[in-house]
This record gives sequence, C-alpha cells and structure tokens, in this order.
Amino acid sequence: MGKWTAEVKENNTNHKMASSLGGKSPSLSHGAKKKARKQDGFVRVRKSDLEKLSTEVMQLREFLPRVLNRDLIEMLHKARAVHTMKEHLLQEQEQQQQDCVHLQARLEAVQTECQKEREGKLQSFLAVSAQTLESFVRSLDEDEKTQTEDHNSHEHQFVLALAGTITNIAAVTCGRDFLSTSAQDLLDTLMMMLELMKPGVFPKLKVLMLMALYNVSISVRGLKCLSDNPGLLPLICTLLDDGDWEVCLHSVRLLQSVLLEEELLLLLAPSLLDPRLQAAVSRLTSSVQPRLRLAAQQTLEDLQTLQQSRGGKQSGVFGPPAV
Repeated sequence: MGKWTAEVKENNTNHKMASSLGGKSPSLSHGAKKKARKQDGFVRVRKSDLEKLSTEVMQLREFLPRVLNRDLIEMLHKARAVHTMKEHLLQEQEQQQQDCVHLQARLEAVQTECQKEREGKLQSFLAVSAQTLESFVRSLDEDEKTQTEDHNSHEHQFVLALAGTITNIAAVTCGRDFLSTSAQDLLDTLMMMLELMKPGVFPKLKVLMLMALYNVSISVRGLKCLSDNPGLLPLICTLLDDGDWEVCLHSVRLLQSVLLEEELLLLLAPSLLDPRLQAAVSRLTSSVQPRLRLAAQQTLEDLQTLQQSRGGKQSGVFGPPAV
C-alpha cells in the first residue's frame, strides 16, 4: 500500500506542476526519462492482494515465534538430558576406575602373600627333596652302581619325579632366582650326587640334575652361585666321559654357560685351560650323535679362543686328544 500511495502522490504533484505551466507537463529528455523510470521501481498491485499479503505477514509474525520457541525448548530439554546422562556416565566410569584400582591393589597383595607362602613351602620341599635324593644315591652299594637301574621301580620313579620338579622350578626366572639365593645347599647336593654316581649308571637322573644346574646357570646370579663351588669344573670334566651321550650333551651345555660369562673366564681361566678338559671335549667332536657333536665343536672353539686371548701364556699346553 505504501508504494501505491507514493505513486498516487507523485501523479498529483505532476498534475499540479502541469497546471502551473499552462496545462503542459514539463518536458524531459529521453535520458532523463529513462533514468527516472529506473529510479522509481514501483509495481502496481491490487488492494485485495496487498491486504492478503499483509494478513499472511501478520499471521507469520504471530505464530512463528511460538513454533520456534517450542522447538527451542525441546532442544534445550534434550541437550540438558544429554548433559545429565554424560555426567552420570562419567561418574560411573570414575567409580569403575576406582574399583579397578582397589581390586588391583588387593590382587597384588594376595599375590605377594601367596608368593611368600609358596617360598615358605618351597624351602621345605627342596630340603626334603635334597635329603631324599642324597639318601637314594648313598644307599646304593657298589654292585648296584655298576648295574643298569630298574626303570620300573617305584623308588626310581619317585626320585626321577623329585629331580624333574626341581628342574621345572629352575626353568622359570623366579624359581632359579630362589634356588641361587636361598637354596645353594641343594645345588651343592646335586653336584655332590653327580660326583658320587659312577659313569653309565642312572643316566636319566643325571640328565635331570644337569638340566636343573643348567637352568640355574642361565642367570648371571645363578652361574656365579654354581661357580662358587670349586668342584664344578672337575665334575663337568668327569661327566664328559660318562659314556651316555645325553649326560655328555648336558655337561657340555653347562660348560658353555661358564664360557659365555666374561667375568667368570677371568676367575676360572686356569681350570678352563686344563688340558684334560679340552681333551674330553675333543673326543666328543667325533660322536655319532649330531647334537652332541655340534655342541662339542662349538665348545672346543670357545676353549681355543680363550687360550688365544690369554696371550699364548698356555701355548703348547694342549696336547693331542687322548684316545
């Protein structure tokens, strides 16, 4: 309506100007007329259409805020509910984390207590095992030591089970640490029994005891514990001539552990350079058993390297292998 009214007013003004000029409208150039048409930009519309448009605009102004407010309120409610749920979940998560920390602490405490209880029982078990094994070996008379053992005897099977259990204990880190720190008497007993048993007798028992000693020697602490016994290398030298290839193999493996520790090489070099030790190893390089032959060849090379590293001080000590 505003545009229509403005157009009417403009027509009245033009009419008045024409009257004042003797009934003639003021003449305008073609360019001025074109510019005037561009600037006015009026559109003729019906009054009914304008009223209808005005009504629709008024209705939109009235109802649009209500719709928008309703949607906005719903969105706010949803956002608030989501925020509340998020806070609840965070609280639950925090509580679960606290419960986990508490349970972890209880678990560690129980594990520590169980470990202590096991070490109390393990100490007693190892003591009884050492006494049993020693009694078994010492009870053998000279005739029985030279004969093949009865593999089906209950006594023999029980002794093998004890030795196997000790070997399994030494196979894990905590077990060999315990043996090297709290059960040195047992390790000395194993070496003493290996020394007492004659070649070719009870090879399975010898193998299990050698495996236990080898497992202990894997750790530096365990190897130092074994090397504190002055009879270790003489025992190995003796067992290399046992006659049973598995006993010889595990004796060579125990010797390899000693040769791998540089600190012990300095302390045990005189014993390691004993010509009898190299001679025993040299004989095993001709074994028909591939595993034993390979291990003996590697060990012989290590002994020769040790001799060379000593600056030839022991040059000529090693003679030809004994027949």
